This record gives sequence, C-alpha cells and structure tokens, in this order.
Amino acid sequence: MRSNKPRAPLCAAALIAGVLLYPTFAAALTLEQALQLAEQTAPSLEARAADVQAAQSSAVFAGELPDPKLTLGLQSVPIEGESRWRADRDAMTMQMIGVMQEVPNRAKRRARTEAAQAGIEARGVQQFAELLNIRQQTAEAWLAAFAIEQKLTLFKGFYHENQLFSQAIKARIAGGAGQTADSVLPQQEAALLAEKEDELLTMRTIARAELRRWIGDAASQSLTGDWPEWRADPASYQQNLQRRPALLAYEPMTREAEAKVRQAIAEKTPDWSWGVDYLRRGNEFSDMVNLSVSFDLPIFTGSRQTPKIAAERAKLSQLEAEREVALRIHTQQLAADLAEYQRLDRALARLDQTLLPLAEEKVRLSLADYSAGTGELTSVIDARRQLVDTRLRRVDTARDRSLSNARLHFASGDTQP
Repeated sequence: MRSNKPRAPLCAAALIAGVLLYPTFAAALTLEQALQLAEQTAPSLEARAADVQAAQSSAVFAGELPDPKLTLGLQSVPIEGESRWRADRDAMTMQMIGVMQEVPNRAKRRARTEAAQAGIEARGVQQFAELLNIRQQTAEAWLAAFAIEQKLTLFKGFYHENQLFSQAIKARIAGGAGQTADSVLPQQEAALLAEKEDELLTMRTIARAELRRWIGDAASQSLTGDWPEWRADPASYQQNLQRRPALLAYEPMTREAEAKVRQAIAEKTPDWSWGVDYLRRGNEFSDMVNLSVSFDLPIFTGSRQTPKIAAERAKLSQLEAEREVALRIHTQQLAADLAEYQRLDRALARLDQTLLPLAEEKVRLSLADYSAGTGELTSVIDARRQLVDTRLRRVDTARDRSLSNARLHFASGDTQP
C-alpha cells in the first residue's frame, strides 16, 4: 500500500501558492488585488493579445516574395488529321512542366514590412490602452463599493448617538423639563436613518454587481484599505500629455500610413518575374527548355498609380488632422480634470478642517441649550441631521476625489498604484 505522506507538503505548498496567487481567498479585498484580478480575468485583454499575435504573425511574410507557381500543360496538340488529340505523334507537341516566380520590387516589399511593423506597434498601444481602461473601470467600481461600505459603517455610530439622544430626552421629560411629545422625535430620526440605510443597501447590491463584472466572485468579499492616492502634479501631467495611450497610438498609425504612401509610390516601379519550363516531346524528338523573364509596364500611371498615391496621402493627412483634434480634446480634458480634482481636494480639506468640526460643535451647543432649557428640540434635530448629512457628504467627496484622481492617473498611462 502506498503512503500518502509525501503528498502532504505538496498539497500545503499548492494551497499556499493558491492563496498568494489568487486574492479571492483573502479575508478582504484591497484595491490592488482587485486590479490584479481584473487583469488576470479580462477577456478583452485576451482579445487584444490575440490581435497583437496575429499582427506579428502577419508581419513575418509581409516583405517576402510571393509563392512560386507550378505550370503544367500541353503545347501544340494537333486537333485535325490522323494525329489529332495525340501528344506523341507530332514534333511540335510538347508536355510542359515549369516554375514561375513573381518578384515585386524591393521598395514595395520594404514598405510592406514597415507598414506591418507599425501595425504591430499600433496594436500594442491599443492593448496597453485596454489594460488601462480595465484598471480604471475596476478602480471606479471598487471605489464606488468602498464608499458605500464606509457610509454603512457610519450608521453604527448614528444609531448609537440616536439612542443616547433618546435617553437624554427621556431623562429631561422624567425631570419635568420636557414635553412628552418630544420622545417621538428620536424614533422619527431613527426611522429616517433606517430609510437612508436601506437605500445604501440597495446601492451596495448594484455596486457589487458592477465590481463583479470586472473581478468575478471576488466582488462578494469585504473591502479593505483606504482612499487611494495617486500622483496629481499638474506640471507632470502637462509634460506627459503626449504619453496618453489615446495619443501614443497615432505615432505608429502615422508610420503605417506613411509606409502605405511609399508602397503606393513603389507601384510605379515595375515588378518582374522569371520562369523555367521543361518541354517533353515524343521519344524520337529532343526535349526542350524555355527560360523567360517578364516585366510589368505601368504606363497608365495617371489613371492607376497616381490616384492611389493621392488616396494614401489623403489618408495620411486625415490621420494627422485627427491627431491634432485628439490632442486639443485631451488638452482641454486634462485642464478640466485637473480643475475638478483640485476643487474636490479643497472641498475635502474644508470638510475635515471646518465643516465637520462646526457641525459637531453645533450639535453639542444645541443639545446644551436644550438641556439648559434655553433651546428648542427641533434645533437639536436639525443640527443632528446636518451632522449626518455632512459625514455622508465627506464620504462622497472623498470618493469623488479618488475617482477624479483615478481618471488622471490612468489616462496619463500610469499603471502602478
């Protein structure tokens, strides 16, 4: 009977490797783990990789000569008289076998090779752009889900504060300083909190479904981490504007278009071909060999090659104009994105430094006035509602700031966290 002991270390090692390689087994999901999962499982990346591989395979034979042609046939077969349709009676009748090779001119083959190499680079840039798009979409889905979890966590504190508030009102009523109807207000506040929480639970289901689109079942895990911080230096973004994948793609596309112009020009240079034929005749006749060389005669360039050259040059001009349009659009978009990020950055700082402390202080002061008998309970309720809204708004602002940061980060071509 074979022992299973040697398999135990292997199983343990496999389990450990699985935990390290697949974050889905972790207790909580970080943003970086989500990005890695999205890259590993995205079918669109597989499609782009296949497209690049296809372009690489096609480039192998782009500048090669066409396949040679095998020629088989009969020549000078009589169709009348006693020897009609006989291949061995007439001295002129020959069985032929030959090889013919077409040779496109060198400039045309070089241009085809250059166009193919540029096509590979263009598809590589498209693959990189798809990677960035997947990372950005995944980051946005993770941030949306993370923001909802942050809000739901706040509700534990809201309910606890609501209970303390209810106890304070009951104590005041018991002391004869409050109205009995005041005891209803904390219950109403708790019900409104429950409505908000229900909305968030629905939003969480939707957000997790969006995240699942990118990372699969791992989207059901709890989320951990903090709001991501990517580089947000305006001068650096302006300097690296041309590195955006959407603009980088125009460089190989332009080289490909230029190569096609050169290929069209090369059409004016004649291609040529050579051939060798072996001619076999009857036994009483000697065999023969044909040697031939042929050349194209591009004598109608005005109606053939010249219009084609003009068409390829027009496509190149169109591409250059589209590149300028794209550059202007991205320049404008970068300015808008930077302005939005800076606004959100200031808004978050204002919430942390001013609005949240003031909202908390307003609750304390209004509750102190109410306890002292100099303030209204409705003022306390309003102050508490404002505090809840401010705390939730703080999460929304932090989320929007991170989303804006992510757009700047991934649009610039960065892939590192």
